[in-house]
Amino acid sequence: MTGDISPVVDRDRMLRAIDVASRARHRASPNPWVGVTLVQTDGTVAWGATQPHGGNHAEIEALTSAENTVGASVYTTLEPCNHRGRTGPCTEALIEAQVARVVVGIEDPDPQVAGTGIARLRDAGIDVEVGVAAEEVTRQLRPYLHQRSTGRPWVVLKLAATIDGRVAAPDGSSQWITGEAARADTHRLRAESDAILVGAGTVRTDDPSLTVRDWPPPELGIDPAGVRDPRRVVLGGVPDGANVHPCLEFEGELPDLLDQLGSEQVIQLMVEGGPRVAHAFHHQRLVDEY
Repeated sequence: MTGDISPVVDRDRMLRAIDVASRARHRASPNPWVGVTLVQTDGTVAWGATQPHGGNHAEIEALTSAENTVGASVYTTLEPCNHRGRTGPCTEALIEAQVARVVVGIEDPDPQVAGTGIARLRDAGIDVEVGVAAEEVTRQLRPYLHQRSTGRPWVVLKLAATIDGRVAAPDGSSQWITGEAARADTHRLRAESDAILVGAGTVRTDDPSLTVRDWPPPELGIDPAGVRDPRRVVLGGVPDGANVHPCLEFEGELPDLLDQLGSEQVIQLMVEGGPRVAHAFHHQRLVDEY
């Protein structure tokens, strides 16, 4: 009986769904990176995570992996969608699969969902509980939740500095002031971001390619074919032949840029420019994460 499941068990199963969702972080955008744990009536477990844009949502992946969905309990980090986009509504798939219970981490603020998925499942007689491990799910999905709520991307500012406040050697000879571990982390952040931004001065000085060439490391077991390079955005003009091409060359106010990128489904923007660019974002209070 679904009512016999303890809150401790519910939380443990949701935490496992959160872990599964983490594997889709670099590939799901502009969809949210969702994880699902599906527990069949005999105790066997199936999992699902969001596939690249246009592919299956996490609920469909879990339903497809399960041998028998009738009477199953489904734990999904985010409210199932209730509209038809590139794929059909997950609510209808869950209803057709005859699951008995759906446990939802948090509601989806997307205007196309916004509680309608939960309502549809309840109207179909499915037992729905909301709010299990909500704090952890909210933390994992905060860039997505921010973009859907504000219309602007989540802005991550990455800036390396020496102990005396320098960002480069005074003679301009330093390509990096960080070590291998920090550079690997930078490439992970790039892989998680939809767009990366620098100033035209950085392009002229360093001629960066701004790619995700050093991620993922082999030990993670992630297929590099599923990792995409972020869009490149440059504040100012870019010389012909620069490695950053193709890119968006932007002249204007930063809030207008964020509005534009948000409307183009950029969920996370990584700001990797020099001190002037970093100061501009910080001074205008546009940084969500440092």
